[in-house]
Amino acid sequence: MSDNPFYKLAPFIQEYIYTHGWTELRAVQIEACRIIFDTTAHLLLAAGTASGKTEAAFLPVVTLLYQNPSATVGVLYIGPLKALINDQFLRLSDLLKEADIPVWHWHGDVSQSHKSKLLKNPSGILQITPESLESLLINRSTELVRLLGDVRFVIIDEVHVFMGSDRGRQVLCQLARLSRFIRTEPRRIGLSATLGDYSLAEDWLKSGTVREVITPRVMGGQQKMRLAVEHFYMPDQAASKVSESEAQEESKNVACQKTSDYYKYIFEKSKSRKCLIFANNRGEAESVIASLRQLAEAERLPDSYHVHHGSISAPLREAAEQAMRDSGVPAAIGATLTLELGIDIGQLDRVIQLSAPFSVSSFLQRLGRSGRRGRPSEMWLVCHEDESSSNESLPELIPWNLLQSIAIIQLYLEERWIEPVQQVKYPFSLLYHQTMSTLAAMGELSSAALADRILTLPPFRAIRQEDFRELLLHLIKIDHVQKMEERGLIIGLAGEQVVRNFRFYAVFPDTEEFTVRDESKEIGSIVTPPPPGERFALAGRTWEVLEIDKRHKTVFAKLVRGKVIASWNGGSGNIHDRIVQRMRDVLFEDDEYSYLQAGARERLRETRILTREAGLNKSSLLPLGGASYALFPWMGSIAYRTLDRILRFISQASLGIKCTGGLAPYFLLLQMDNCTAHDFLSHVRSLRERETQPEELVTSEENLQIEKYDEFIPSNLLRKAFVSDYIDMSILNRLPFST
Repeated sequence: MSDNPFYKLAPFIQEYIYTHGWTELRAVQIEACRIIFDTTAHLLLAAGTASGKTEAAFLPVVTLLYQNPSATVGVLYIGPLKALINDQFLRLSDLLKEADIPVWHWHGDVSQSHKSKLLKNPSGILQITPESLESLLINRSTELVRLLGDVRFVIIDEVHVFMGSDRGRQVLCQLARLSRFIRTEPRRIGLSATLGDYSLAEDWLKSGTVREVITPRVMGGQQKMRLAVEHFYMPDQAASKVSESEAQEESKNVACQKTSDYYKYIFEKSKSRKCLIFANNRGEAESVIASLRQLAEAERLPDSYHVHHGSISAPLREAAEQAMRDSGVPAAIGATLTLELGIDIGQLDRVIQLSAPFSVSSFLQRLGRSGRRGRPSEMWLVCHEDESSSNESLPELIPWNLLQSIAIIQLYLEERWIEPVQQVKYPFSLLYHQTMSTLAAMGELSSAALADRILTLPPFRAIRQEDFRELLLHLIKIDHVQKMEERGLIIGLAGEQVVRNFRFYAVFPDTEEFTVRDESKEIGSIVTPPPPGERFALAGRTWEVLEIDKRHKTVFAKLVRGKVIASWNGGSGNIHDRIVQRMRDVLFEDDEYSYLQAGARERLRETRILTREAGLNKSSLLPLGGASYALFPWMGSIAYRTLDRILRFISQASLGIKCTGGLAPYFLLLQMDNCTAHDFLSHVRSLRERETQPEELVTSEENLQIEKYDEFIPSNLLRKAFVSDYIDMSILNRLPFST
């Protein structure tokens, strides 16, 4: 019995397991207990959704905390989303209500009274976002030993979300900065359901520490899934904005019918069910829920529709989450990535995905929202494209969205492949942020002391002293940093305006939004409000602007009937080489895929015939008439952008080739007035022998500001980062321009 990890757990945890009807610990929980109880290593738990990872981390950690209480907060849990932290807070509170271990959550929606209780009595478990942790490091720097000096474990949820992003690198900086206040090196536990390369995740998790990472290979049953992919034509939004003349009325009605077919399909697949409808951007989530609500109203069905994304107010987001948890009551939520992660939303009947996800990782995360408690995961992917016109060229007639959906599914079904994380060498935007944050927290520091604190942080190991010195001189010049008479450095007046704004805590780009209110409550926020009297969509409903208070950035609106088109910027993402290459295989193989529905099956059949007749299976450069050509690189987003620059900066100068457009990363449109296709292909082959330097692909006048604080970085450092991290010169050795 002593070898059974169940009997090593705290008595109140054993009682919790009994009362909740668990028949046994799952494999991932057994392995986590073994590693936490019997080793001193970090732990990476990489297992599927609904596998019990959260409990696997907390059961042994809480047991150790119960047996040996900490003098301060003992466990630091870092989560990427407020909703996820709120969910884990409720689950942990239930687990620990019989033990004398408090659970605290800390983010922008948590009341100040709750935070004050923690500050008075720091103990137990603290669940926090990276942004709120940054705030603590800056504003509570003199209290960090009292608050976090005895942290034993750091649990990082959804590590795949953090890896490869400035936000994840911010977390590594924060943990390194905290280590200077903590008595012993805390053990780290990383949780994820979608990791392709475990070694990359292990290296990330242990950054800046000396402990090894153990990743148990948990053997489990094959994930059961049900998949369906359907395709619809939609009228071109621009073309559908017709006048009210009788001559156009008939075509307008046909357009409405085709739009309705798309939404009717989604309506029927979600009606009377618990269903998550994932969109790739907020506007799409708003539009689908507004349309479904109208269809439900026409059938006199209850309004069970909600929207969940970052611009929805906290009470409305929480209402959506609760509606999904309420058993026996249908609910459909249009969501973005805010519900993609591990929040417990009860037993879903199915997931609907609008358009292709950008990655296999995202596909798996969203699929895994369903299929709990022994039921198969179920996803219906609904693709659409604008209805083509007779004058469109071949590349515009290819249903890229449908091909991408199939490719992503096949990569996982055939190979269990998931994207590796892209590594960044020069995160200068984050370097600015952590430099300013450290000065804000520590006060005056000499340049040598500041460099020692910053350049020893894990994400900045590749940055040279000369680069950091150049950054500091630039910051002094623009008054973000001020040099004192004693040669110490403090934050300058211009820097104060940046650092003292609450938006400084986040390293991801944000936009200043207007709060939307009706008579009684906050609805959410929008970026650019329309003028009074006009309408906009938010929370799946239509609102009319009554008044705009620009000083307080508030829009007062009233609820009205009808529907308007919602629009948000966003929805872009890097697509990996393997996905685009698999799309090509989908196009030219003869396989039939059992999950394709009638519309999708017919659309793929038509496309295969069209592209083979055009010769796309034989050459990646196709004539479009005259001197116009379409180039199909069959590469991912980064390689596509590099190729585009090669053609613009090198080929245009030598051959007069002009890039006239395209659709990243699928095709480029070229104008070749002074050369033939043969000349172009010969030129491409010659590029492999030519020693092209990446610096040739960036001009001195070009705006290379990509990350949030790039505007404060010297231009030559931005160019250095762009060349290293955003250009892939290896494509010259793998250009598949002919077969």
